[in-house]
Amino acid sequence: MKVRPAILLIENNHLLLMQYRYGDTDVFALPGGNPEPGETMDLTLIRELQEELGVEVEIGPIAFVGEVIQPQTGEPEGKEDVLHVVFLGQVIGGIPRLNPTETTALAVSWKPVGELASLNLYPNVGRQIQRWLTTQIQQEYIGKIDQKFF
Repeated sequence: MKVRPAILLIENNHLLLMQYRYGDTDVFALPGGNPEPGETMDLTLIRELQEELGVEVEIGPIAFVGEVIQPQTGEPEGKEDVLHVVFLGQVIGGIPRLNPTETTALAVSWKPVGELASLNLYPNVGRQIQRWLTTQIQQEYIGKIDQKFF
């Protein structure tokens, strides 16, 4: 299982997402990425957001943790299960703009928090984000994420 830190950047009740296109489907992802060898999760987020979006971020507490488990089809697909560690954060410098040399995302989008549950989201945590915003419970383990694959 690999670990993928991600970050919730919320301003004016809107969440910053990266937009991708898989076939005919728009998919939105939390900003984040894969740690390099020897890199901590907070440093991964700082590096990834600087590289991909040109912003400086402050990393806050963990909001929640959950797992995306790949479907068991009997055929090796080469995809690993992923532990998503989602932090709260804030932009402290710059304006989010895509750097196409560092990401395959097509756009950066601020989506209203109220719409998150209806988006194709990776990881699929729209409802958890909405719930987290109302309860502010820190470091919650949400278990297996019900993920649609595109």
